[in-house]
Parts: sequence; structure tokens; C-alpha cells
Amino acid sequence: MIPALQRAARSVVVLLMVMTLTFAIFYLAPIDPALQMCGKPCSPEDLEAARGFMGFDQPWFAQLGTFLVAIFTGRTFGSAEVAVQCAAPCLGYSFQLHQSVTELIGDRFPVTFSIALGAVALQALFGIAAGALAARRQGGILDRTVTGVSVVAASAPAFVVGLLAVVVFALQLDLLPSGGYEPFIESPLQWARHLVLPWITLAFLNGAVYARLVRSSMIEQLGLDYARTARAAGLPERRIDRYALRNLALPLTTLIALDIGALLGGTVITERIFGLPGLGALLLDATSTADLPVIVGTTLVGSLLIVLANLCADLARPLLDRRLAATGRRTTTLSDHGTGEPDPSDSDPSGPDPTSSTHSIPRPSRTTQETSP
Repeated sequence: MIPALQRAARSVVVLLMVMTLTFAIFYLAPIDPALQMCGKPCSPEDLEAARGFMGFDQPWFAQLGTFLVAIFTGRTFGSAEVAVQCAAPCLGYSFQLHQSVTELIGDRFPVTFSIALGAVALQALFGIAAGALAARRQGGILDRTVTGVSVVAASAPAFVVGLLAVVVFALQLDLLPSGGYEPFIESPLQWARHLVLPWITLAFLNGAVYARLVRSSMIEQLGLDYARTARAAGLPERRIDRYALRNLALPLTTLIALDIGALLGGTVITERIFGLPGLGALLLDATSTADLPVIVGTTLVGSLLIVLANLCADLARPLLDRRLAATGRRTTTLSDHGTGEPDPSDSDPSGPDPTSSTHSIPRPSRTTQETSP
């Protein structure tokens, strides 16, 4: 319980640091949103009145304090005669769009969530499967094909892959729509059809990381003593592969969690190519019009989602590895995964266990790095 609270406290500190840096960067930039609200001609008195109405007449650290308070209590812009209410949680108010930033993000978030949900599922499924098959057939045609495709996918720009998908599947073959979005509650089928191309694009780009990670780790796993002994004892290869993949649960969980957080924060290029009104498109539009409250609000929400995803991954690690729950100190990296035999307490009851008396397998030595969580 204490390590979980420590991780949560560190996440809060990281989020506050990100929030402070975001305010310092954007509000110290030579951009004055009051100029757009003031109109033309704009006298110095009108400009100062516009700054006071929008809350930009205070130092940036004072604005940061007001912003933090408004998240919990709401905020009122202007005076009693002409006032704009922003209910809690208030992440600012867009005077260009005449809508609170919280409402804008709430309207766009379902689109981004739909993109992230399908993309992560596809890239994890096909990436892990491709990496495992390539490791099993090391040096073969399938292995070289997976490796080559992974290199191309990791190097290809997102806009190139997206445009190619539109040209091939939407314009040439006319199988899928080239863009747009349909809410799930209105038509689940159309919702899926409009998101297939963005899902495929992101899964192709990000799935290469999963394939390369699983392939290299599986090759290392299948060459360890426990795998060779299990093979000599007569265990089927599928069973050995299951034990090898189990040792990749921790790095894959961390990778999936970070991908979810990053995609939920907005996929700017993908949303723009396929005409999806998500958080990435909102951020890009706000940047082009210098809508500072929207820029800061979407940036902070994206940072919050990444921090929460990382926190969930940290909290899930002890559930995936009981040794972490017992010690609370072991930090597992990509290099030390699979340096030993799967824990017999985690063995699958559906089949014979290589650590049972029937298949006695000596435990190899394990090097455990002891660091703080």
C-alpha cells in the first residue's frame, strides 16, 4: 500500500511540474490573446481592459494559482456586469470559440478515445504475434519479412502511411471512407468503418516496436537453460513459448500503457489526415489561431493521461510478478526480462509444469537488480 501511495505522490509532483512548465512556456511567449478579443482599432485602454477581463493582466505564476483553484471551484471571467462563468473543473475559457476548454475537450475526447482503443488493440495483437512467430522461425523467410517490415514501419512518416492508406483503400479500392467520424451510439458499423484506416495506420507504425521487442526477447528466452531443459523433457513448443512470453508481461504492459496515454493525448497527424475531430485536431487548430487557453488545456490533459497511464502500469507490475509484490524493490528492465525460469507459482494449471516432479528442471542463476521503485 505504501509503495502505491509513493508512486501516486510522485505522479502528482510530475503533473505539477508539467503544469508549471507549460504555463511558463506558453504565457511567457510573445503572444497576447487579448489582441484578438480587443478587435480593431484597439486602443491601449481597450487592450488593458481585455487583458483584465481574460485574466491575463496578472503574472504567470499568479495565473497558474488561479488556474489550479479554478479546477476545483470554477472561475468567473470579467466583472459582475459582463461576466463569463466557467464551471468546475475549469481548464480555461476560449474567447474565440465562446466555450470552456473543458467542454471542448469533452466533446473531442470520445473521438480520440475511439482511435486509441482500436489502435492499441491492433498494434499489440499483431505486433506480439509477429514477433513471436519471427523468433520461433529465426533466420527464416518469415523472420526476415517481419524484421524488414518492422524497420520500414518504424522509419516511415505517419502522414505518408496515412495518405497511402487513403489512396489505396478509399480512392482506388473504394472499400472504406477516406475520413470523417460517426458516433458509436448512432451507428456502430459506420463508427468502425470510419476508424479502420486510422487504426491500421497507427497499428502499422507502432506495432513495429512490439514486434522487434518480442522477437529479440523471445530469441533470448528460448536459448536459456530452462527452455532447453523443458524441450529435452518433452514439453511441446507451444508450452515453452507460453513461458517465454510470460516473462515479457512487464515490459509489454509498460509499453501498452504508455501507448494508450500518448494516443489519448491526441494523434495530431492522423486526425488531420482522416478528418477526425479529436484532441489532436483541437490542439492543431488552437495553435494556428493562437488560442492560448485551449493550447494549455489540451497540453495539460495529454500530460495527465500519460502520467495516469504510467501510474497504472507501475501499479499493475506487482500483480503480474509476485516477486515484485513480495519485495517491492525490484525494478525490471527490458534487458533483465527472461533471465531466468518462470515462477512455478504462476504456472498454468491447464498443462504439465516444467518445474513439477515429472519434469524436474534446475533453476538457472538469476541476477536481480535492486533499485528503488
